[in-house]
Amino acid sequence: MLSLSSSLTSQEGQFTQTRLRLADHGFSLGGNWEYDRGSFDCALDDARQVWLRLPFTVTGGNLDGEAEETDAKIKFGEPYVLKHVYEEGLDQDAQPRTFGGMFDQFAAPSDPDAEIERHWLEDARKRLSEIESIYPA
Repeated sequence: MLSLSSSLTSQEGQFTQTRLRLADHGFSLGGNWEYDRGSFDCALDDARQVWLRLPFTVTGGNLDGEAEETDAKIKFGEPYVLKHVYEEGLDQDAQPRTFGGMFDQFAAPSDPDAEIERHWLEDARKRLSEIESIYPA
């Protein structure tokens, strides 16, 4: 994970409008959102292993990532790039469990902090620059 300095850091806005703006640039609400925080994520590669993440905290209202409209106000944290390398094929250490399938649907990354190549950093900075130019519009 590598942090990127950005004029976006500490900016505040309305969640729904921000989500719509960012969707036009390839970002979506990350699956790890909570009612008090979350992130907008953009895959930088086709394998979906390298990501530009725009974290945020909820400063007011209620965040519901499943709803079309929400009254949540958000404040951006410092953006960063991360790379997760996943193993291909079957998990040789998998153990059958009665309830495990409900909780362990996805494999953990084999290297959650893999080295990020220079060209991905350049791509991330370019995309971040695009976002900085439109936010706030």
